[in-house]
Amino acid sequence: MTTVPALFIGHGSPMNTLELNGYTSEWRKLGAALPRPRAILVVSAHWFIGASAVTAMVRPRTIHDFYGFPDELFAFQYPAPGLPELAGEIAEVVKPTWVGADRDQWGLDHGTWSVLAHLFPDADVPVVQLSINALKPFDYHLDLGSRLAPLRERGVMILSSGNIVHNLRRIKWNDPDGGEDWAHRFDDHVAELMHQAPADILKSIEHPDYDLAVPTPDHFIPLLYTAGLAAASGESGEAWLRGYAMGSLSMTCYGFGIANLHCAEGKGAAAIPEGVPADQTNL
Repeated sequence: MTTVPALFIGHGSPMNTLELNGYTSEWRKLGAALPRPRAILVVSAHWFIGASAVTAMVRPRTIHDFYGFPDELFAFQYPAPGLPELAGEIAEVVKPTWVGADRDQWGLDHGTWSVLAHLFPDADVPVVQLSINALKPFDYHLDLGSRLAPLRERGVMILSSGNIVHNLRRIKWNDPDGGEDWAHRFDDHVAELMHQAPADILKSIEHPDYDLAVPTPDHFIPLLYTAGLAAASGESGEAWLRGYAMGSLSMTCYGFGIANLHCAEGKGAAAIPEGVPADQTNL
């Protein structure tokens, strides 16, 4: 099988699941052009736990891991099948790093299904999730990403879902498509590293705007998996969608292994419901 693409998606608000806007329309457009993979392995910012694990259930449940959103979003289901045997393949390919099999605890969280609802709306491709081990340093995640690279030759699309700039305490409700100067600077710096030297992505933590852009590591770490994959294959991580939301969120998306990939500018990202504090939504 041909080596399949790898992606990083800046997922933003869970409300993007239900909306067709400047970002989700581009997700749909890309999804329609992608080859159908054997399975999708997702690294989501929202499975941030004290262990390295991969889902290994036949029917992963749809997890509504947020607060304060409309009933319509809680009713949303993404009934993609799992692929338990892929958990075993992952455990083998990353050795000597240990990754355990989660047979009944997690499922698919909104970092996964809010994106796949547009990339693969029929939910007919098997999906597994890989946790982010919160106890490990950044170089562990970069290395683990590179170890996953052989899976792309086995038909597994590796999708990372987070946000490069993700500061919920700096949100500007009256600036839906804006990005603060510091957000632009850091996002641009990461784009340069991803294009020129993804293996050097950890240089971004030395950037003067890093602390503002990445006050917590959970949404940034998924990018390290994409950078590790790109470094392992000698490819560049190319931005195919750029934009901002509410001043302090970057919606930038990366990909590689995709022919004729062009960068679009997104606008109109879904908002957080009015009256819900952003830092209490699990956005």
